[in-house]
Amino acid sequence: MEHYTSGPATGVRPGGTPSGLPARTGMLNFLNVLVLLGSIAIILSLSLEVFCDPGRYSGLYMQVQFWVCVIFLVDFFYRLRLSPRKGRFVLANLLFLLVSIPYLNIVNWFDLHVSQELYYWLRMVPLIRGGYGLAIMVSWVTRSRATSLMVSYVLMIFALTYFTSLVFYTLEKPVNPGVDTFGNSLWWAFMNVTTVGANVFAKTATGKVLTVVLAASGMMLFPIFTAYITTKVQDRRDREKNGDRTLLP
Repeated sequence: MEHYTSGPATGVRPGGTPSGLPARTGMLNFLNVLVLLGSIAIILSLSLEVFCDPGRYSGLYMQVQFWVCVIFLVDFFYRLRLSPRKGRFVLANLLFLLVSIPYLNIVNWFDLHVSQELYYWLRMVPLIRGGYGLAIMVSWVTRSRATSLMVSYVLMIFALTYFTSLVFYTLEKPVNPGVDTFGNSLWWAFMNVTTVGANVFAKTATGKVLTVVLAASGMMLFPIFTAYITTKVQDRRDREKNGDRTLLP
């Protein structure tokens, strides 16, 4: 299987040789698998938190988030120890480190009293962590040589649409009467990524930003799809034309 690389650098020397004993390479591969599995667990737990009764799954959700954070932090600090340029490594992977800290768990453990505005942003961290995990999953799949450009494109579109619909539903449901079910949020996401527009309008600032991001992403990604189909059709016509020529006497 092709080597999978998670968010932080892999601790590999410029020549491509692992910086240490073969055991270190085995440990890096093991951490790669754990980070990938943790990313899958994040998306599944986030989906359960959105689809099901939060009072029933919130405990499980917090536990999954905590242990995934532990995996991410172990991965980060192990690669930091192997990196010859630690300051540069930290700067390059600062976002990965920030989303790997279990802020909500820390607040609950120490019974910290935080402002409503700060708690709102802390609730955003697991969503950002889910986006990071989804990016790792998509990167792993699209990096495979067996994955065609078309499959990679479709996967990116559906991953972006699904994740933004989860975030939109989480943020908009308490304040937006037009988002009473997840189906409304999914409809909003698909209509905006296709740049058609939906009759569901965002009420929160984050929801409005996501609306712009989805529309902009759709305008950038759909021309790729058009170019891909056009190229395939043209190649097929060229092959048919060349085949007809070979049959001529």
